[in-house]
Amino acid sequence: MVLHAHLPYVRHPEYASFFEENWLFEALTECYIPLLEMLHRLQRDQVAFNLTLSLSPTLINMLDDELLRERYVAHLQALIQLADSEIRRTRKEPELHRLARLYRRFFSRTLQQFCEHYHHDVLSGFERFSQSGHLELMTSAATHGFLPLLNHSETAVRNQIGIGIEVFQARFNRQPRGFWLPECAYYPGLEDILYEHGIAYCFTDSHGVLNASQHPVRGVHAPLDCGNGVHVFARNPEASTQVWSADEGYPGDSEYREYYSDIGLDESLSVDYLSPYILDGTTRVQTGIKYHRITSADSQIRKQAYRPRYALRKAKVHAADFVSTCQKQIDQIDNTIQRPPVIVAPYDAELFGHWWFEGPHWLEQVMRLTGRQESKIQAAHCDNYLQHYPDNQIAKPSASTWGDQGYNAYWINERNDWIYPHLRDAINKTENLALKFVDCKRHSLQERAINQAVRSLLLAQASDWPFILKSGTTVEYATKRLTDHLARFNYLHDTILSNTIDEYTLSGLEQMDRVFPDLDFRDFRPRHIK
Repeated sequence: MVLHAHLPYVRHPEYASFFEENWLFEALTECYIPLLEMLHRLQRDQVAFNLTLSLSPTLINMLDDELLRERYVAHLQALIQLADSEIRRTRKEPELHRLARLYRRFFSRTLQQFCEHYHHDVLSGFERFSQSGHLELMTSAATHGFLPLLNHSETAVRNQIGIGIEVFQARFNRQPRGFWLPECAYYPGLEDILYEHGIAYCFTDSHGVLNASQHPVRGVHAPLDCGNGVHVFARNPEASTQVWSADEGYPGDSEYREYYSDIGLDESLSVDYLSPYILDGTTRVQTGIKYHRITSADSQIRKQAYRPRYALRKAKVHAADFVSTCQKQIDQIDNTIQRPPVIVAPYDAELFGHWWFEGPHWLEQVMRLTGRQESKIQAAHCDNYLQHYPDNQIAKPSASTWGDQGYNAYWINERNDWIYPHLRDAINKTENLALKFVDCKRHSLQERAINQAVRSLLLAQASDWPFILKSGTTVEYATKRLTDHLARFNYLHDTILSNTIDEYTLSGLEQMDRVFPDLDFRDFRPRHIK
């Protein structure tokens, strides 16, 4: 079981509050802290469990940011106030009243956990489980750049990977063994850069391995060695369908909480009532308080009240079904693979709790079932597997992603292709700056400006922005973030070349984009010129 936790870098100190920062706050409340509570319960009950968690560098930076931590506390306090208001408003509606009280307890417990148990530092919570051996931590590219579309510059790909690993090392004081390729996007030759950075394994979608340079004799049930010791594990299609599929996946069950049925979007509630908790006091947005279960896909059928106990029972049933289906899949594999088969089940971490409210409970039940002594299936880490089975078939996977249609189409199409000429131009300019100013003084104004220009470039390379432009959600924000980062890069680039750097403006940009403090622009010199 592999969870990939990632959010784009969203931090706006120039505003008293900023709506998109809620992406982080919602993930903390509904995903990251519930996952930590799940891990505590499993450890308390002495369950034999293993889980892999990838933490992206931008997420690590945000979780360590004091400003965002303070704003998260204020966010939870506001949710508690809203739940109090809802308890009063729903006092004559028993079903909703019970749920309002449940949310009040949920938000209060989350605030207590964040402040008193984790002391505002949830990364330290994950680190404790990593030290106990239950949780394998790994990381991803610096800003989750879509590597196949940055591949025109080996320097750009190398630094996305290298800076990501440096952030992980600085935070956890060790080298990660695994690496999450953003969007599971692989291209032949990428393994050479991973090897250079000490990476032992990564992941592709199933067709990346099935269409490899040599027929995979063990299919998706064993990793491939790319020929240099970097191993590629394939996502298992059956395990993925059971959880991800909109039609067949567990999260669509009618007993589970309906994500979109939020009181912030309820037209029967006045904007005046909701104003302290919605965008600018006027625009209806999700608040986190949701009273209904999915009920039916038919929009004409009135949504029924959410029933937490029924939902948790269903999650337990679905966990048993998942483990049983995995066992059946293993039973159908003949003995020719000559080793225990591995089923790799990777998911976005935010699915568990945020999009699928009962997801952490489902995952906990899967861990409990596979942790029993009598279980024929064991939850394992990929690194454990490689230690037991270091010799694997040598072949190179094919270019692939886990996106729609399996390749690059979701990240380059008619809605977002305008991005890439700008990125290519900025990458070329960065390489030239790195060559021209390689001998500039350490800690000088010039060095600070070039490093900040590189930060702007890295943030513009995030795969999140073309994804949002294609999906059609928060398009205005994604466009603004892209154009802002590129504008900051070009402003800094021009002032560096003209020797007109304004320290006041530079300091402001450094305060807004406080990622990668140890970055060194000299690493962006092209290798063939060095």
